[in-house]
Amino acid sequence: MKKIQMVDLRSQYLNMKEEIDKAIHEVIDTCAFINGPAVAAFQKDLEKYLGVKHVIPCANGTDALQVSMMALGLQPGDEVITTSFTFIATAEVIALLRLTPVLVDVDPDTFNIDPKAIERAVTSKTKAIVPVHLFGQCAHMEEIMEIAVKHNLAIIEDNCQAIGADYIFKDGSRKKAGTIGRIGCTSFFPSKNLGCYGDGGAIFTDDDELAKQLRVVVNHGMAVRYYHDYIGVNSRLDSIQAAILKVKLQYLDRYAAKRRAAADFYDLAFTGNPKLKTPVRYSNSNHVFHQYTLVTKQIDRAALIAHLNSKDIPAMIYYPVPLHLQKAYLDPRYKPGDFPVTESLSNSVVSLPMHTELDEEQLKHITTSLLEFVNA
Repeated sequence: MKKIQMVDLRSQYLNMKEEIDKAIHEVIDTCAFINGPAVAAFQKDLEKYLGVKHVIPCANGTDALQVSMMALGLQPGDEVITTSFTFIATAEVIALLRLTPVLVDVDPDTFNIDPKAIERAVTSKTKAIVPVHLFGQCAHMEEIMEIAVKHNLAIIEDNCQAIGADYIFKDGSRKKAGTIGRIGCTSFFPSKNLGCYGDGGAIFTDDDELAKQLRVVVNHGMAVRYYHDYIGVNSRLDSIQAAILKVKLQYLDRYAAKRRAAADFYDLAFTGNPKLKTPVRYSNSNHVFHQYTLVTKQIDRAALIAHLNSKDIPAMIYYPVPLHLQKAYLDPRYKPGDFPVTESLSNSVVSLPMHTELDEEQLKHITTSLLEFVNA
């Protein structure tokens, strides 16, 4: 059996090696390494795929979030509501810009931000909401949009884990994750569903004026070379990464189908086990399974992970410490127990290998080994 990886990037590369190598060499031949034709070509393809007017490539997903808040003109002290159950970058950029992160609890089924908690957290200082489409499933965007309209708030979608997912509205219409709010952000970190071979990110919007501002901010605050009208940053997607992403974008929907097939295998093995809660797939989002995350019940999680590791099966905990309990973000507004769902998840979730190259032999080994421990 082939060695099991959390994400098997090498096998994925070998399956498209000829295309990837050709794309990389074309960039090297042109020597247009920054803002070259490859970047423009990928940008155009991604705009078409997402059905969005503007894609602004940038250096990484964290920059995408920061640039979005800068372009919106948020000021120190403005409040931004987000979830406590997410990767640190979501709150990190809020703090770096001296904005005020307002953390709220999540839905126990989807792990995504709870719209009712958002509504309770809105104050006169609230300016934006950052819903995170965690693990590959969209947040409850229709409810969140209603709250944003009611209180005149901007929505910045953190779409770093759900690119390619569809959100299905109550009327049956669909939009791609990241294109529903005013701005969407994504990361092209190698392990993402659409990942490059280094760092990369992008910002999406249908707002023409905001797109102009975003392009200025990512380019040192200048629209005309050497004329700096705004404070900006240096955040660019290099041409080699763009060329790689252009190739991989063609396969994104196929990747999602393979991830769902692996998730189906896991579900079939684990559904109905009283000690395991499988991921809930809501009808308003077609899950693209960036992670396959179980909630364990009455299980020694550390011992489970050790057991899996002994069988050469990796497993991860996303995320072991909620944002409101992270040392760097301790705040007198929050204390242990304030977000019971988030804290319960942090103490009970475990993520299994999930990627496009999982085969049936590997999946059988993973599920059999896990159930061996759970049912002992």
